[in-house]
Amino acid sequence: MRKLFSLFILVFAGFSLLAQQDPQLSLNKYNILPVNPGFAGSNEAICASMLYRQQWMGFDGAPKTMIFSGDMAIPSISSGVGINIMNDKLGFEKNTYLNLSYAYRLQIGDGSLGIGLGLGFLNKSLDGEWITPDQLSNPGTNPYLDPLIPHSENKFVLDANFGLFYRAKGDKIYGGISSTHLTQPDLKYSAGKMPFVARHYYVIVGSFIQLPDKNWGLIPSAFIKSDGRTNQYDINAMIEYRKQFRGGISYRFGDAIIAMVGFTTQSNITFALAYDITTSKLKSYSSGSIEFMAKYCFNLKKPNGRGKYGSVRFL
Repeated sequence: MRKLFSLFILVFAGFSLLAQQDPQLSLNKYNILPVNPGFAGSNEAICASMLYRQQWMGFDGAPKTMIFSGDMAIPSISSGVGINIMNDKLGFEKNTYLNLSYAYRLQIGDGSLGIGLGLGFLNKSLDGEWITPDQLSNPGTNPYLDPLIPHSENKFVLDANFGLFYRAKGDKIYGGISSTHLTQPDLKYSAGKMPFVARHYYVIVGSFIQLPDKNWGLIPSAFIKSDGRTNQYDINAMIEYRKQFRGGISYRFGDAIIAMVGFTTQSNITFALAYDITTSKLKSYSSGSIEFMAKYCFNLKKPNGRGKYGSVRFL
């Protein structure tokens, strides 16, 4: 069974190099900066967040992702800056991303548009013992005699992102478009050139709808991710109570139904949790995926009271 699973990982890892390579997340609403540098500074505060995802629980070697993001507004030059550090591991493959973001912010109507650029690097490493179809029938076969099978590799490439993000006052409407891996960098291992890191495209839109009872609000949103070959569509709906408590549901077409909850403390620390109920063919083998996020925002100047920020919905 272990050999069969290792073979599955080999096939899946190879496919991931050809298809979408950015990690899959469920709390996309709280994780905009890593995929859209135009978001930098949109909270008009200093913010830092940490996100962890364990995908397909029950699979040995399943994807695990950790992301640290931080950004701050620089009002004196109508700008925002940010940093993203991401570690994504799948089987024998490990990806580390680091980039710095800059966004110039334009006032448009009662909101602002961020025009952002992110620059950094991607480190992709492979380290493990491969099991090939030949070994299943002939255990003595050495897989590394095939020059196309890498053994232990570690490569760095430069990377760049671009994005636009608009946010109206009170989050009546917000949205952005962006692209990661603009240069589609090639990874050249000793075994030869591996497939390039595909350019990815993102669209996020949403709004805040105040309900008749002012304590309550509805937050619908949608998230689209594409690499030009395959597409991922998420639709989300959350209910908010007194700008502190949130709960909702999301549907990822052909993959999962996601339950989400969130809470913002009096000191503007936000916690969010998502649990994916797998609906694809993997549902017989996986107990779902879980994701956790914590984020804190503050101003250098002490606010007069809670609610100083434009919105706590992205905190």
